[in-house]
Amino acid sequence: MGPQQDDIQSFVVELRKVVHEVADEAELLVQVGPIVQRMVQKRRWLTADMYEADPKLGYGTTLLHVEPDQSLFVVVDSWLPGRGVPPHDHDTWAVVVGVDGTEHNLFWQRLDDAQRPGYAELQLMGEQCVSVGEALLLPGGSIHSLINETEHTSLSFHVYGRHLNFTERRQFDPDNNLERPFKIAPR
Repeated sequence: MGPQQDDIQSFVVELRKVVHEVADEAELLVQVGPIVQRMVQKRRWLTADMYEADPKLGYGTTLLHVEPDQSLFVVVDSWLPGRGVPPHDHDTWAVVVGVDGTEHNLFWQRLDDAQRPGYAELQLMGEQCVSVGEALLLPGGSIHSLINETEHTSLSFHVYGRHLNFTERRQFDPDNNLERPFKIAPR
């Protein structure tokens, strides 16, 4: 096992401890944020292939770890210049830390009662740029979109409370008041 795997294994052990000991989601996010920031600073886990992205989608996802029960999903996402992802939720908590470049996040609030399948009304509520080393803490139920407004591929490190393909994650089209399931295909 090399330094990259050693770092990831130690990181996962530290995450597991917090997740098992902290029941309150807000406190969990506060404790997980610095753990992810320290991991990003190590950078021994970083490889050139993590910058690869699907030109059609505009992003790429590299799987670093997932628990056998699909909890503690850890990935690195790459975002091509000028590309991003429309408003979406995760249906779980998330911590995102910038690795390379800056990602512009927009935060949305759902206005409808979520009772009509395929329908959603969203309102823009705020924004935050996430740069290298900065953490974005997203409680379950958060809706955000993001774009890489730089001229270079950006990279971010993501930790989720559950594998996103095992949640009821949704992607939204606020112009047409639509929602649909949102799954990913990590490498």
